[in-house]
Amino acid sequence: MQQESLVPTNIQLDPFFDLSMDYLCVAGYDGYFRKVNPAFIKLLGFSEEELFSVPIYDFIYEEDRGLTASNRKSLINSKPLLDFENRYVCKSGELVWLHWTSIPMPDKQLIYAIAKNITHKKNLESERISHVAQLSKINEQLKQLNYTTSHDLRSPVNNLLYLADILGNKDNGEEENEKILEYIKLSAEGLKTSLNSYVDALKENEDDSVGVEEVFFKKVFEKINGSISSLIKDSQVKFSLDFSAMESVRFNSAYMESIFLNLITNSIKYARPDVFPEIQITSGETDGKKTFTFTDNGLGFDMEKVGHLIFSLNQRFHGTKDSKGVGLYLVHSHITSLGGTISVASKVNEGSTFTIIFGD
Repeated sequence: MQQESLVPTNIQLDPFFDLSMDYLCVAGYDGYFRKVNPAFIKLLGFSEEELFSVPIYDFIYEEDRGLTASNRKSLINSKPLLDFENRYVCKSGELVWLHWTSIPMPDKQLIYAIAKNITHKKNLESERISHVAQLSKINEQLKQLNYTTSHDLRSPVNNLLYLADILGNKDNGEEENEKILEYIKLSAEGLKTSLNSYVDALKENEDDSVGVEEVFFKKVFEKINGSISSLIKDSQVKFSLDFSAMESVRFNSAYMESIFLNLITNSIKYARPDVFPEIQITSGETDGKKTFTFTDNGLGFDMEKVGHLIFSLNQRFHGTKDSKGVGLYLVHSHITSLGGTISVASKVNEGSTFTIIFGD
């Protein structure tokens, strides 16, 4: 007796298409959308009618149209498109980065595609590139200082060594030793002056690089929330915000956005698999110091093992594939560069609390 197939033949696929949090679409070889799922409609902000009425080309960011067109030719020639990234322009004018997998069906002249919103990853990548460029610039300055001091201070140091060597020579008279001591003093003062000038030059370069202004926490949160809205929706994270005790602080706005972005995305990335992520963000004052507290219910850290490494560069604690070990390093760098401090309290599988004390 032949065994019946265990695969049901009456599964309805429409709910899968409609309920998916990824962005699903079907496009024709003519360059028009034929079907889009609700998640894609919500992401772009256009109605279904608007998406169907004009070529897909019109929704793509102008700088990415050429590359997209060349890859579309490959699709039409029956070559699947994997790991392709481009930017779409939402109805609001916001740009979103999408990561595509597209499969052509020549017999039906259709392309079936699925996309993921990677805007938040691109923002983090852009920030990291910027930070690396800044570190490279600082490194070049330090290298230049090293070259300069090696060259400019060689002669006075050699002079000091020579004077020290002949000081106290048994053939020297008292008057001659006094003259040598005077020369040593003059050389030492010259060295001090040169070193001070180098330090002052470095301080000037550092002071000019960062500007501060009144930064409002709620406004920053809303901006970051908008930039990673799909990530927040997909993760079903719950926020509890309380900025009533202190609505703003004098800080660098770009740094503050980076702090929110890195802490929020880390909490989502390292959420416990058994619970939805919850994040509590509060501001206040402690002993006259302006504070900012960020708490989550994620995987947490073993502080005895890795507590001293948490803010170090290139440190990874949870084995996540796309982790770069840069986010918390950037947060620490932003805070300390403006005179503040940051600390963390954490337990494995009980979440983490980051406490920031802003500089004066």
